[in-house]
Formats: sequence, C-alpha cells, structure tokens
Amino acid sequence: MTSFTPFLRRTFLAATLAGFATVAASANTAIQPVPRDANWVKRHDGFVAIAKKGGIDVVFIGDSITDGWRREGPKGGKAVWDAHFAPLKAANFGIGGDRTQHVLWRLQNGELDGYQAKAAVVMIGTNNTGFEPDKTTPRSTPAETSAGVAEIIRTLRTKQPQAKILLLAIFPRGEKPDHPQRLQIAEINAAIAKLADGKNVHFLDINAKFLAADGTLPKEIMPDFLHPVDQGYELWAAAIKEPLAKLMR
Repeated sequence: MTSFTPFLRRTFLAATLAGFATVAASANTAIQPVPRDANWVKRHDGFVAIAKKGGIDVVFIGDSITDGWRREGPKGGKAVWDAHFAPLKAANFGIGGDRTQHVLWRLQNGELDGYQAKAAVVMIGTNNTGFEPDKTTPRSTPAETSAGVAEIIRTLRTKQPQAKILLLAIFPRGEKPDHPQRLQIAEINAAIAKLADGKNVHFLDINAKFLAADGTLPKEIMPDFLHPVDQGYELWAAAIKEPLAKLMR
C-alpha cells in the first residue's frame, strides 16, 4: 500500500479540493456569462451604443426593478429618475428578467466600455431565486447567486476601476416575511454584504424602507410583491441619493 509523506498528503488534499471547487464552479450557471434571445441582444446593443457615446457619470445595473426607472406613469419610476438621477448623467442598464449570468455577459460585451463612470449602482439576483418553469428545478442556490454577484463586482472593478460601487441588497419579495424567496434573498444579502470593502465597494440595505412594521410588503409599494410603483421608486431614490452623492464626489 502506498504511503504518503505529510507533504504529499497535503498536496494530494489540496489538489482534490481544487478539483471539487472547479466542478462546483462549472456547475454554477450564475457565474457563467450567457446572452438571452434576439430582442434581449437588441436592447443590449442599444446600451452599448449609449456607452460608446460616453458622458456617463453613474450607471445603474440590474433587472426589471432597475429597468422600471424608465417606465412612465404611476406604475414606474421615470418621473423620479428624471428628477433625481438624470441630472447626474446617469445611464440605466437594467433589463427585465435578467439573472446574474445575463448581466455578466452584458458587462463583458461592451456595456462598460467607452466611458469612465464615477459610480455604479448594482442590484441583481432576485431572478436567480425560485424555480425554473418545471417548478422543481432550482434556478440557483443562495451561495451560487452570491457568487454571481461577486463576479459582477469583480468585472466592474476590472473594467471601471475608478468607479465607486453602491451594491444594494436585493429588494424583498413575497407579501410575508416567511415567503420562500424572501428567505433566499435574506441569505444572499447576508453573503454579498461581505463584498463591501469600505473603499471601492459599498453595501447598502434599504429593504426596511419598503416594509410595514410586521415585515409584510405593502401592495401600495409593490402591487405584485416584487416590482415597485412610483411610491416605491420615491423611497428608493430618497434612500440612495445622499450615499450616491458621496461616492461621486
């Protein structure tokens, strides 16, 4: 029987663990950049064109919740955006339905090129929670989603090293505190909070702003218990206006 010296034993163990880590990473779709359909690529191309024009001081990155800043009327945040963020030379690079892997692909394919932002506002991951249409296959675990968010932050730091990042906690979803996806989101937020370094990456959890005293999510703020309406966007803007201004100085 072959015997290992302590050195060889440590080397063997390290190689084994590295192999497991590689397999785990390869199985995590949340960190694998991938595009979606043709309409989605068309929207991405529009963002790339905006990026190439330059003149962007702050970029908002996310999914339908961020996308909603451009939606007009009481169901959207355009009026709030025009009042608070358009004057800051802000760009909205949010696309409904995106998961971390889709944002990664966008950021690696032109949406961070052609300008030097002072700040980036990031919120992503809610679409990684829950299940696929078959109702049995998990989209991503909280750990996988957190890894996807971390990869997005790394990409931002690489492509826009001068930009300060305001990483927002994923907003609450589901009416009640014990909603399964609300619980997943809480776990993700606890993990991504650790990405803050107090210098380039700053984490901010404004979720309490949206919730009633008993932890329920009011319909007046998010009628579908996921997407804010104008009142929700007002709360969002008020909560990040000063922190964002400090990062842009």
